[in-house]
Amino acid sequence: GPGVLTRTLLNAGVRVVALESNSAFLPKLQSLENSLDGQLQVIYGDFFRLDPLVTGTVKPPAVCSDKLFETMGVAAVPWKADVPVKIFGIFPQKKERNTLWRLLFILYECSSIYRYGRVELNVFISEKEYKVLTAKPGESRIYQALSVLWQAGCEIQLLHMEPWSSFVSNFQNRRLAVPRSTRLPNDHLCLVRLTPQQNLFTGGLKPTNSATCLTKPRSKLIDRLNSWSLDNADKLLKALEIPNNVETGNLYPEDYKRLFGALQNTNVFAESWFNDEILESIRNIN
Repeated sequence: GPGVLTRTLLNAGVRVVALESNSAFLPKLQSLENSLDGQLQVIYGDFFRLDPLVTGTVKPPAVCSDKLFETMGVAAVPWKADVPVKIFGIFPQKKERNTLWRLLFILYECSSIYRYGRVELNVFISEKEYKVLTAKPGESRIYQALSVLWQAGCEIQLLHMEPWSSFVSNFQNRRLAVPRSTRLPNDHLCLVRLTPQQNLFTGGLKPTNSATCLTKPRSKLIDRLNSWSLDNADKLLKALEIPNNVETGNLYPEDYKRLFGALQNTNVFAESWFNDEILESIRNIN
């Protein structure tokens, strides 16, 4: 982009590691790096091509998180420690939904960037996706598995909303495709802070693939559980004080988190909780 985030961070006096995916921009950035006495470090790489699922040598601008964090001088910290790194960026609009799913996948697995602790994301995403991330139970048209998993896994804070027109003018001759939306407002890009919960892996929940119980918002949760051949689904819901007749689209994220933890401790749950469509999107993101 036009460098707004980089300039703002440098002016605030923080140390910045900039990943630049376009080699044509590297010389000017490297010149700036040389003039800032260590405040700026420039790396040829693309955050959205981090840890690609390929064999053999990873070719730039794709980059491996372990090499990246080693270059930055950042070591892994325990999950309950303070945030070790803050990442700022703008999501690519064409792969926005896939990117959100991929980040969820590595969050609940504690893999890639989350092997280093509760890495904080400060990212511009479209207004329509922000509405989905923060949707509430009962909003059947937009309350989705994506909403549940992000709300259960992270504190979500809206820091700023900026009209699309600001980005179109800043990009000048470059075309920035504004995603169309018929069901949700989408007049802004939203700067959103996603901070992983310190208590995410408590109450029985362990780093692993997470669940997509919410694929059919109007279906009964107990029917979904029974489809996984759980003999004691009704007893499980009773123990968790979850109503037997609750629909998947009316259960709160914190209740889903308790349910996920309990399922992991049943010793009979052997499903792949990410469905095939989501897994295929994750595989194709890079």
